[in-house]
Amino acid sequence: MELIKKEDLDAFVLQNVQVAILDEEGNDKAPFVPKVIQKTGLCPDETHLRIYFDHINFFAVPLTSSVEATEQEWAAFDHDAGLKYVIKKRA
Repeated sequence: MELIKKEDLDAFVLQNVQVAILDEEGNDKAPFVPKVIQKTGLCPDETHLRIYFDHINFFAVPLTSSVEATEQEWAAFDHDAGLKYVIKKRA
């Protein structure tokens, strides 16, 4: 596992994806939701990566999260909050 790098999500921008936030046991906090990632960027204090679904709505993942990525899936685990953020490409 490695830490978050903005470039790791470039392959998911403007793609049809499913996103979800899971707890430590892998249970859904919210169901997988179909989305298109419009852009990514750092928050003003540069502690989180924002993943935007339009020009206003985003979720923010701490930069200290551990990341596992493949061509089809990106997942970041926030150890402090016990949450896993998952983005999967969809057909």
